[in-house]
Amino acid sequence: MSVTTTNLKEAIINRRSIRKVKKNEAITKEKIEELLKISVHAPSSFNMQSGRVVVLMDNEHEKFWNIVKETLRARVPAENFAATEERLQGFKDGVGTILFFEDQATIKQMQENAPSYKEQFPFWSHQGNAMLQYATWMSLTTEGIGASIQHYNPIIDEEVKETWNIPAEWSLVAQMPFGEPNEQPGEKTSLPFEDVVKFY
Repeated sequence: MSVTTTNLKEAIINRRSIRKVKKNEAITKEKIEELLKISVHAPSSFNMQSGRVVVLMDNEHEKFWNIVKETLRARVPAENFAATEERLQGFKDGVGTILFFEDQATIKQMQENAPSYKEQFPFWSHQGNAMLQYATWMSLTTEGIGASIQHYNPIIDEEVKETWNIPAEWSLVAQMPFGEPNEQPGEKTSLPFEDVVKFY
């Protein structure tokens, strides 16, 4: 794979959910680390920096999707499970998975430091995590790496924490399987600009 580098403007416009990804030796731990060193500069309210990231690659990545599969097997009707399994395989065939967490201890500390905003910090923390996810997704997209955002939390949380010794205070927010794109994404429809943006 010759990785296609694109600029940020192209990445924002062309980003898609790539749900079928595959292995590629050019997508290394070093490459992902380099991209995450950029993404972690995403903003957060009060600069609280409550987002946490765990990257699973190779066998650990496959182990993660096996946990998701077995967790869902117990919940999805047997006649529907083949479709679920096929979808999960599209993620598992990739290079790795980025897990996004929020550190509840940091949020609690912020609530104590600024009690007048106490109710808002949990919302702000999720906004910050969303920006971290988006910055990561954009970074991957600019390098031609396919990704999507998945939400199999909270049903997998306990086993994930146990398997990778994740601190109890970290709350799982989203999962981002990544790899070489292995599908053509469908057309993306957007609301008319005028319905979204108003000038006064």
